Amino acid sequence: MEVVLRKLGPKPGRPVVGRLVRAPRRGSVVVIEFPDGLHEYVTTPVRRILRVAGQEVYYLQTTNSRYRLEVRRTTPMASETSSAK
Repeated sequence: MEVVLRKLGPKPGRPVVGRLVRAPRRGSVVVIEFPDGLHEYVTTPVRRILRVAGQEVYYLQTTNSRYRLEVRRTTPMASETSSAK
């Protein structure tokens, strides 16, 4: 799925746009692969996850930072795109 990750706080930096490789789970890192396929953005371990009700927006607190994760597009599974006859 395609996501946008924005760092929150006094020095937000620029948003990270890419494919979510590892979903946010408590205790694990979040990995986002850039469109070029050669680079990744990896966060520190997640401590807390909050989801905005009715939306695909998550607020993550990691060991060192806070982020806003917005799901832009969900890519279909391989079985959904193939036409089996």
